[in-house]
Amino acid sequence: MKLNPLSDRVVLKQLEAEETTKSGIILASSAQEKPQEAEVIAVGPGGVVDGKEIKMQVKVGHKVIYSKYAGTEVKLDGDEFIIVRQDDILAIVE
Repeated sequence: MKLNPLSDRVVLKQLEAEETTKSGIILASSAQEKPQEAEVIAVGPGGVVDGKEIKMQVKVGHKVIYSKYAGTEVKLDGDEFIIVRQDDILAIVE
């Protein structure tokens, strides 16, 4: 099954949480902070949203940082995805 986002929506796959700190301390799964970094899996076509023309600025494969409480989490074929509006994406990581 494939997710095809509508309008200005973007499908993200969250990157794995860090299991160790920079100093080498191993974190238990309950202590790991949910990362706000993800990979773009699918991008909607853009178009007119709330009377404004929306041009999509992210592409499939980009690594992005998104707002902490943004989007809707969905589970599909055992994988977890987050569907967000393009406005909820804060930056592209290069």
